[in-house]
Amino acid sequence: MKANSPTVYLLIIYLILIVHSQYSFAQKVLLGNFDNIESWKIYKSEGVEINILQVEGRSGKALRLEYDFTKGAGYGGIQKLVEIDLPENYQFSFYIRANSPNNNLEIKFLDASGENVWWMNNRNYTFPKDWTKFTVKKRHIEFAWGPTQDKSLKKINRIEFTIAAFTGGKGWIEFDDLYFETLPDENKEKPNPIITATSQLSNDFSAKHIADGKIDTKWLSVESDEEKILIDFQGYREIGGFIIDWDKENYPVEYEIYFSDGNEKWSKVYSVSSDRGERSYIRLLNAEGKFALIVLKKRAGKYFGINELRILEPSYTEDINQFFINLAKDYPRGFFPRYFYKEKSYWNIIGVKSDYKEALINEDGMIEVDKQRFSIEPMIMIDKKLLTWNDVKLNQTLENDYLPIPSVNWTSDKINLQIKSFASGKANETSVLYCIYQLTNTSKAAVDAKLFLLLRPFQVNPYYQWLNITGGASKINSIEINDNEIKVDSDKYIFPLTKFSSAGAIKFESGNIVSLLSEGIIPKEKKVVDNSNLASGVLSYDFNLKAGESKVIAIAIPFYEKYIDVKISNDESANIFLVESELQKVKSDWEKTLSHIKFNLPPSADKIINTFKSNLAYILINRDGPGIQPGSRSYERSWIRDGSLTSSALLKSGIKDEVREFIDWYSEYQFENGKVPCVVDKRGADPVPEHDSHGEYIFLLKQYFNFTKDTSLLRKHNQHIIKAVDYLKSLIDERSTDHFKNGNDSVRAYYGILPESISHEGYSAKPMHSYWDNFFALRGLKDATDIQSILGNQSEYQRIKNIRDKFRNDLYNSLSLAIKTRKINYIPGCVELGDFDATSTTIALYPVNEKINLPQPYLNNTFDKYFDFFRKRRDGKLKWNNYTPYENRIIGSFIMLDKPERAHELIKFFLNDQRPKGWNHWAEVVWKDYRYPGFIGDMPHTWVGSDFINAVRAMFVYENDYDSSLVIGSALYDEWINSKSGMSIENLPTFYGHISYSIRKEKNKYLVDVYGNINLPGGGIILKNFNSSRMPVKVLVNGKESKSFTKNSIPINEFPAKVEIFYH
Repeated sequence: MKANSPTVYLLIIYLILIVHSQYSFAQKVLLGNFDNIESWKIYKSEGVEINILQVEGRSGKALRLEYDFTKGAGYGGIQKLVEIDLPENYQFSFYIRANSPNNNLEIKFLDASGENVWWMNNRNYTFPKDWTKFTVKKRHIEFAWGPTQDKSLKKINRIEFTIAAFTGGKGWIEFDDLYFETLPDENKEKPNPIITATSQLSNDFSAKHIADGKIDTKWLSVESDEEKILIDFQGYREIGGFIIDWDKENYPVEYEIYFSDGNEKWSKVYSVSSDRGERSYIRLLNAEGKFALIVLKKRAGKYFGINELRILEPSYTEDINQFFINLAKDYPRGFFPRYFYKEKSYWNIIGVKSDYKEALINEDGMIEVDKQRFSIEPMIMIDKKLLTWNDVKLNQTLENDYLPIPSVNWTSDKINLQIKSFASGKANETSVLYCIYQLTNTSKAAVDAKLFLLLRPFQVNPYYQWLNITGGASKINSIEINDNEIKVDSDKYIFPLTKFSSAGAIKFESGNIVSLLSEGIIPKEKKVVDNSNLASGVLSYDFNLKAGESKVIAIAIPFYEKYIDVKISNDESANIFLVESELQKVKSDWEKTLSHIKFNLPPSADKIINTFKSNLAYILINRDGPGIQPGSRSYERSWIRDGSLTSSALLKSGIKDEVREFIDWYSEYQFENGKVPCVVDKRGADPVPEHDSHGEYIFLLKQYFNFTKDTSLLRKHNQHIIKAVDYLKSLIDERSTDHFKNGNDSVRAYYGILPESISHEGYSAKPMHSYWDNFFALRGLKDATDIQSILGNQSEYQRIKNIRDKFRNDLYNSLSLAIKTRKINYIPGCVELGDFDATSTTIALYPVNEKINLPQPYLNNTFDKYFDFFRKRRDGKLKWNNYTPYENRIIGSFIMLDKPERAHELIKFFLNDQRPKGWNHWAEVVWKDYRYPGFIGDMPHTWVGSDFINAVRAMFVYENDYDSSLVIGSALYDEWINSKSGMSIENLPTFYGHISYSIRKEKNKYLVDVYGNINLPGGGIILKNFNSSRMPVKVLVNGKESKSFTKNSIPINEFPAKVEIFYH
């Protein structure tokens, strides 16, 4: 036999396996074989049924956990006391099988306090039907929540298996053979593997060159139909995969990879059927053993050849997004989405009002066609150079500067590209996403170029967006390209309204599609199926543009199956005309929706008003059916907190039907005991207690009445209101015992208020007695009292009034004691911490309207302290990393505190932090570093947006509960009132009807005309802070001299009214 023959080679492999099979594995510790299930304790949230029983397992008994999400949402599971001092490296393992829809499987580890939790959270987990080993390695475990400052897990006291609703429903899960195992230190240097090959062409091309770290050496086989590469890891090892640089001509088209742990059994872990050579990125998950065998089956050249093979650690490939971050380093910048270069990428939404589906477009022109689906990315080939987002100047705009029709503009030396997208059709039935690409030759000569529209398995939503869903990489299993349609997977269709010149698709194993395009190669395949779910495709448009000439290319993607409400023609110009017609209809519809209030202000006000209008539109797009939501990805849920305040912003803008629908829908989810859920989503009501929710619900109902005077809705939901009040009373009673009544000052600070909760998620690490909760409870009790009066329910009116009055008294006693015992000079966020949180405290001013009752000087101190902090941060005098632009609700606080100049400073600052500025919105989090890839909540975040709307509206008008007055003009800029053409605002909805007013300057006086259709409130109309609060010398109201004005307050007790304000 020849020394390099396959027979001898396989004999060597067999002998090596025999030797290595004698090696022992690390010692395992059995934590539970479930022969006894009494040590497992059940826990569950409201609305979830959990039962455990013993069943036959893999060997012996197993534990079956049966669950039923009766209310749709929630969680439940089992817990066992298990005390382990954790070594440097370790893993837990168990076997699992189930009959269950996809839900979240959470494996949790708790310390002795029970307050600090670490977990491995498997979101949207597909449960195996047959017994399957599940391994939790140290690197899989991350800190979940808790008050500890040390986030590293060193010792566990309890282990939990939790099923949390993703889909909901009911089912069962079985567990068996729970083990703990100490592992070798991952950071310990690993021995160099020994690599051998079936053959070698000569000593110059031996297997020692396969992994010698030199790209200019290589292994070549003899001329054969099959070759084997054996990798001996010199011990048991887990790897993440390989990077193989093939010989340029002698690469395999097909190959397979096997693993063995030394027991003579080989398991196939990977196979390729269409490699194109050059470099292969082989991603392996849970691949471990002592040996790997690479079987090369079909060659492109005369031999098989490898220039270099690199073994990857699991951290390189385990997380799909980290895998692509690593890949991006090997390619020119721009070949991958921006976020894979660890940079922040900003985006906007595209959708139809109230639709459950929305697309996203990012600042670079990449369009995600649906939630967690693929994206369409533009690239241009000109002068044999590929232009990506990295090679052009970028700017972002909205149609008419405020309509929710976003564009991204690419500017290069010879050609510009505008990417515009909008949605039209009937929500939840026939809505369609349109993408328009307009190329313009800006040079003085004709240009030949290509526009590539890439279909790739990447979301616009970036990888660092981890809450509720995971952004970054998505999936494409299959692409099928036909002349008139492109089908992606089995359910998404793209209709090219402009015919493409060529098109193709490629599997991930066949190479990087952008690299091919950069070389002028369009894949030939029109249909691919990719088992790695990472297929890509491209539509290529060739064009010749004369100097100054433009060309429009359009595609349509139905949100729902194959439906499209535009008749596609073979006439491209007719298709483009239809798209333009759809665009005009969409523009007209949005203009009508957003034009209830007429703003006639100088150009300097445009950014404020455009932001006001854009965020109204974003609210309606983020809204799914009746559910008002702050986002369309991470925050695609309906919080009553966000929903009530956002509803208020809609009502103040003349949008009412959507609010009524939200009220009717949310009311259905109130729990039997009167508890109002903090949040509702497609699964149902979330049982997590956040005690602000009950007051917010009642506030929402009263707000709707205030703007509509519709008593029918109050009557319809009054039982919900009464139940919410009763639930609030039961919570208050928990802190109204003698213990709290008769304790020392620190204890009495808790008397008569609500118990602790995570509140507005501000205390998610550990629940606290939050004043946010308590002020919203007061708002709810005030409104519930008024509602009973409106409905003529005298007995309930008196009962709730008594609850309200006692609660208000106890709340202010609590505040005083908290300030005293915590030795602070401001209004705290909660009792326990005495923490400073002006963004939370601001709700005491709006919407709770307690200005006259809030203790001084602590109220002023709170906002003075905030403003000092704000200026120092703005001026670079303190270090900061990020902030939440919920702070923009403090704009309204300063208006109500008669400090409009401060409000103006905040407006300027927050508008400057819109990213990108042309889209008029904010995320939930703003990072100081513009490109830092940190979590930003959602974008546009429309609770932040509604906070801005509510604050800006207060500049023009707001209502005061405590004196029944209507305040106007309280934060107008001097340049507005001094404008040569004057200013006016028309049709502002208020509690008392619609009000309008205009202001015009004439020499030494201002003419203020107040008109509209309102019932004059008992406290009249007050013009506040006018002309920077300069003292007038005389004021006339309807020709009669007023004697009751001050420098910042001009009462108007007649309506309509013509007011003349005189100055020196």
